[in-house]
Amino acid sequence: MSDNNPFGSHGGQYSTTVQYGGTEAPRAKAALGEAPPAAAPGATDVIKDTTTAAFAADVIQESRRQPVLVDFWAPWCGPCKQLTPQLEKAVKAAGGRVKLVKMNIDDHPSIAGQLGIQSIPAVIAFKDGQPVDGFMGAIPESQIAEFITKVGGKGNGAPPVAEALAAAAEAREAGDMQTAADIYDAILAQAPETVEAIGGLGELLFEAGDIEGAEALLATAPEAKKDAPPLAALRAKMSLAAQAAALGNPAEFERRLAENPGDHQARFDLAMIQNANGDRTAAADNLLAIIKADRAWNEDGAKTQLLQLFEAWGMTDEATLAARRKLSSLLFS
Repeated sequence: MSDNNPFGSHGGQYSTTVQYGGTEAPRAKAALGEAPPAAAPGATDVIKDTTTAAFAADVIQESRRQPVLVDFWAPWCGPCKQLTPQLEKAVKAAGGRVKLVKMNIDDHPSIAGQLGIQSIPAVIAFKDGQPVDGFMGAIPESQIAEFITKVGGKGNGAPPVAEALAAAAEAREAGDMQTAADIYDAILAQAPETVEAIGGLGELLFEAGDIEGAEALLATAPEAKKDAPPLAALRAKMSLAAQAAALGNPAEFERRLAENPGDHQARFDLAMIQNANGDRTAAADNLLAIIKADRAWNEDGAKTQLLQLFEAWGMTDEATLAARRKLSSLLFS
């Protein structure tokens, strides 16, 4: 496990252990400054705690719809503290092929007794209302993934990594950066050269203020893939933010433009700050205004900068598409 990553663990590249959700884990709460919002469907809703009274509904009935793993644990159990976070990551990364139900045997001992469980951690898989497989003890992440594939199958035909990346994207869209980071982390534990996961987790680290962590993660990318689009986009975003941070107060540039609308440098610098503040449309419009007024300014620097913004935002981003249409109209009308 890593220590410098506010979101999770990957290869020991960065690490800081923080408190998240009341339990100690290397996660993102300290960086984000708040608890995560509602989780993306198909991500954290595949994990829940259960009770003796709810066991029939949560496990027996639910397993008739899809496989359910039951994690029998207790607060005093050291190996449980090792296994459960790894189990949760693997279940999230499985993209809905299985569900995980956790049962504290100190509070609810009868079910474990009925199943003959004599030591924990113990994980029992249920299908069609019946226990069908299981394991005891803390096993490596690779074996957990194999167990989930054995019980839940390989999914709808899509490669497991593709399924997991889709689940991470869904979590990010729902605003659940915690789950997205966990999924990226699980992918990298199994497939460390996955540039989409490197770029995705790196972007989350960067947005959380861990620039060193993002840079360290980028450095793990294979040499042959260092210029892959997800990594190039992250580098462009980090470079733009660094440039904007050095510019200072946007009010100064707004004042200069009010006095002289033809001050292209002030408009250019204001666009950089607007982009860093998340106002992509305003940033693009200011650069487009320079292009319209004077293509030759700074050796076509406004267009060059706008194209770098497109790379940082992504080719399918709405701001990119809208600004690209405006740029085409300027260049070819």
